[in-house]
Amino acid sequence: MIETANRRSIYKLSIKSLKANKLRNIFIIISIALTTILFTCVFTIGMSMLKSIEGSTMRQVGGSAHGSFKYVTNEEFNKIKDHKLIKEFGYSIMVGSADNKELITRSTEIRYGTDKEAEFMFSKPTEGRMPEKENELATDTIVLDKLGIPHEIGKKVTLSYKINGKQVTDTFVLSGYWEGDKVAPASLAWVSDEFIKTRLANIDTNYVKKNIKESNDIAGLIFVDVVFSNSFNIKGKLLQILKDSGYTENDIQTGVNWAYSIANFQVDFGTVLGLLGAIILILLSGYLIIYNIFYISVAKDTKFYGMLKTIGTTEKQIKIIVKNQARILSAIGIPIGLFIGYILGLILLPFAMQVLSITQKSLSFNPLIFIGSALFSIITISISCKKPAKIASKISPIEAVRYTGLSKLGKRKIKNSTNGAKASKMALSNIFRNFKKAFIVMLSLSLSIILLNSVYTIVTGFDMEKYISHNMISDFAIADAAYFNPSMGYKGQNTLTENTIKEISSLKGLEHISRIYFKAQYHKLDTKALKWFETSLKKEEKLRGSDDFYIKESKPELSKGQIFLSIYGLDKTVGNKLKIVKGNFDAEKFSSGNYVVIGRPYFLESDMKESYYEVGDTIKIKYDNEKEKSYKVLAIGEIPYNISVRFFISCGIDIYIPTDEFKTVVDNPTIMTAIFDMEDKYIDSTEKYLTDYIKTKNPMLEYKSRKTFEKEFAKTQSTYRTIGYSLSFIIALIGILNFVNSMITNIISRRQEHAMLQSIGMTRKQLYKLLIFEGLYYALFTILIVCTLGAAINYFIVKAVAGSIWFFTYHFTLTPVLICVPFLIVFSLAIPVVCYTLGNKMSIVERLREID
Repeated sequence: MIETANRRSIYKLSIKSLKANKLRNIFIIISIALTTILFTCVFTIGMSMLKSIEGSTMRQVGGSAHGSFKYVTNEEFNKIKDHKLIKEFGYSIMVGSADNKELITRSTEIRYGTDKEAEFMFSKPTEGRMPEKENELATDTIVLDKLGIPHEIGKKVTLSYKINGKQVTDTFVLSGYWEGDKVAPASLAWVSDEFIKTRLANIDTNYVKKNIKESNDIAGLIFVDVVFSNSFNIKGKLLQILKDSGYTENDIQTGVNWAYSIANFQVDFGTVLGLLGAIILILLSGYLIIYNIFYISVAKDTKFYGMLKTIGTTEKQIKIIVKNQARILSAIGIPIGLFIGYILGLILLPFAMQVLSITQKSLSFNPLIFIGSALFSIITISISCKKPAKIASKISPIEAVRYTGLSKLGKRKIKNSTNGAKASKMALSNIFRNFKKAFIVMLSLSLSIILLNSVYTIVTGFDMEKYISHNMISDFAIADAAYFNPSMGYKGQNTLTENTIKEISSLKGLEHISRIYFKAQYHKLDTKALKWFETSLKKEEKLRGSDDFYIKESKPELSKGQIFLSIYGLDKTVGNKLKIVKGNFDAEKFSSGNYVVIGRPYFLESDMKESYYEVGDTIKIKYDNEKEKSYKVLAIGEIPYNISVRFFISCGIDIYIPTDEFKTVVDNPTIMTAIFDMEDKYIDSTEKYLTDYIKTKNPMLEYKSRKTFEKEFAKTQSTYRTIGYSLSFIIALIGILNFVNSMITNIISRRQEHAMLQSIGMTRKQLYKLLIFEGLYYALFTILIVCTLGAAINYFIVKAVAGSIWFFTYHFTLTPVLICVPFLIVFSLAIPVVCYTLGNKMSIVERLREID
């Protein structure tokens, strides 16, 4: 057959074919829009979460620049600042750290900084301006609150600090301030360029840099933050700048902002599987409905494509007609889906962020969201219509004339039967006349129920008591705010004082209050312990490899013959909460002060019950104040994580001693945290008291309560419930749409068959009964798929998404399936009847005349 250049004619045929199938077009547009909504929703949440993680990480790092040069002299600064790779830069000059007693719990760095540097470090005044005069200063609200200074421009701020080892106290005038960020590693107090010129004029930065290690003084040295044209290979660019300027890393230290390093966004295997599962589910749902609609459409229009073949249309041209229809409808459905999906993604974003405990919310309007979503939708549509287009192109004129909508069944057997004309038997036979189409519809309906069952299994599998007991072993816990912040951590802050404990102790309804003291130091191992360290490390290295993080971290300490001790001082009630893995805990012996409980080194596997010292061994501890004491090892065990220091040193161990002993051997003992229980009726009033106390008296404290974690648990449940049920609802819509479309096209394509049945005596009531049975069979087989194949898929989805969540316990359930059954039956009964009523308004004679 000779091909002709008739693209315009082919396009017109595509348009006219579309106009002749308006109802089908509506279904396809809705299905394309729903598929695109799902993709856009996933992409919006994913991109926004990446942006939020990046923003949160920048806050923890303390800056947004790509990289930095540290401890730079004036001469070095002048050589590197104008390098062609640097798009823009900011810099600061260090003066010193404020050592006011009020700021002992908040590191405050006094620096001069450019406006650009203040922007990079999220420390540009939102009220007032950067300092210009010698006596002006700008700082954040945390510093002002600590010093008891009102947030007002012009107020006097007195800071003490050291320059070249000399103590200096200056009083400044506040020229500007901004909201402090507790997550930031330190607060900044900006001084003016005039201040630097006056106070640091005589400082030789080359001399300061050479003697940093001895003097620990960095006054006058410059810190340069740089931004490049992109964030690719930041480390390489920094090194290139050094090389071109005649320096190496030995001369100038560099730093890469790890907010830009994708390697720092560690995602567990379960999360990856969950994400891949979501994408596959969307692809499958979209594919099923779009494929089915085009497949049914091609089957319905078999005679039309056969006629095109008789007038010379080639296979390629018929494929183009089908694909043109898909493209035209995609041009309508995809933009609708992108818009609705983006809005829905923004609505669901806060819930998704709670899963990763991200506090920094950043909405992303990245073009990649729309490009990626549109691309995935186009791929899904292209795959979906490829097979129907191929089927349409292979139809011959003779097949078109003979086509009845039946699948090829091979040689049929003649069977004598007295019940073959029963409605139930006929309905079952009708469904599987085209097995492929029936299975796709059932699978499409099943997907939403399987997903709903998975979401329900995950949500109901969350154990609130397990969650709360991991985070709290009492009604309340109070400590320095940094203690509860993983990015900052407890570093010996003396924020929680005995005065605060006394105030809490005077509250009505207090049942008991316990203190946990903490001190960190190094400990020299004796010969026996050192031998155990060496042997155990070699054993673990063989099992886990020399590249294992904990193995690499432990080796330097082994060479020094020392380990890191985390020394805890525990009140009596806390000692009873230790989890003992070896030996027995004797409260009376422990309280004598002559016994200790020791922990296990972190480089060991979690189920190991060994440590440097065995139960019954003697451990001699030399404290930093030169006091020494020998103790008997009472047991090997560990403190509950929620009252521990919350960080781990690979080769270090915990040592637990009673409070009285801790106060005896440690100078200036500090309370890390205190826990206490209240009578139930006083819980709410205690919450209010603590909130007011922290706000008005000590803003650097923070508290947690069982109620706090009950709310967090509810949020976590809400997150999975909202996102999961939303996804289930959209996929349910796709399934119902597929079912409706199948029933409509099925009834329309079989209206001649129905007319023939009525012409030989079948009543309208019997025909309705036949259609109702067909709908019921769809429901029945859908339920069978859900309860068999769906149960296996449900287990995989649940394990992939929630298997790694420590407070989740898997329980098999079919409750959502049972809830869905009545709705599925109603849909299955109603939709065929409604479709028949609306689609067959012609008389029996008119329908019979359609038979060629």
